[in-house]
Amino acid sequence: MRVALCQIEVGDDPKENLQRMIDALRGAPEADLAVFPEASMVRFGNRLADVAEPLDGPFVTALRKAAREHHTAVIAGVFEPAGDRVHNTVVGIEATGEISGSYRKIHLFDAFSDRESEDVAPGAEPVVLDLAGTHIGVITCYDVRFPELARALVDRGAEILAVPAAWAQGVFKEEHWTTLVRARAIENTTWVIAVDKAPDRSRPPRGAPGGVGRSQLIDPMGTVVADLGPFPAVRVAELDLGVTERVRSILPSLTHRRPELF
Repeated sequence: MRVALCQIEVGDDPKENLQRMIDALRGAPEADLAVFPEASMVRFGNRLADVAEPLDGPFVTALRKAAREHHTAVIAGVFEPAGDRVHNTVVGIEATGEISGSYRKIHLFDAFSDRESEDVAPGAEPVVLDLAGTHIGVITCYDVRFPELARALVDRGAEILAVPAAWAQGVFKEEHWTTLVRARAIENTTWVIAVDKAPDRSRPPRGAPGGVGRSQLIDPMGTVVADLGPFPAVRVAELDLGVTERVRSILPSLTHRRPELF
């Protein structure tokens, strides 16, 4: 599978952000799957309820059209209405343009002085997408700090973990990001596609800047196959699911679990 890691800039105008996503798809015509950041619709710090749309709204409809035109499956972060708040949603779109499923972020970032829960209502169900001919478990940003979610997704049949993020900037935050996404790959002997937004170069209307970059494709042994660094970039890399089988044959840690003890 050829995976495009789409480390785009995300600003305050959904139309501009949508165009960046379409341009990224156009720039990766050989990709089978393109993964975009969390909150690709609009960056945090805006009034999210003002821009949130249902999945049959114009933003996702335009993404579906682009996926179909470029014959590329898409994973991307958007916002859905949820009363006076929103859901922080990741949508999976097949290369045919059909929606394969969606995941609403479970763990909200009420940490480091941020309060995501003021604007976002939490989801309640882990999701494995049947997408691009495989099974992809979705982990959104802060979710990656909770290893039990990744393990639950693997137990539900996930062959790949996708981690769209808008990782907040701050002391040690880049270290946390790169450590945690590798840890989820190593402990589950599975591929991880971790895509953060490019770092903000200006302060959003409310809150601190987000995005540290460093989007990565990590194999089941923990090898970083691709690292996009700190600037906007789109990179296509090869993901070989056969590697998972080979790694698990020599490192069968999943079969050595002792669930009866815990």
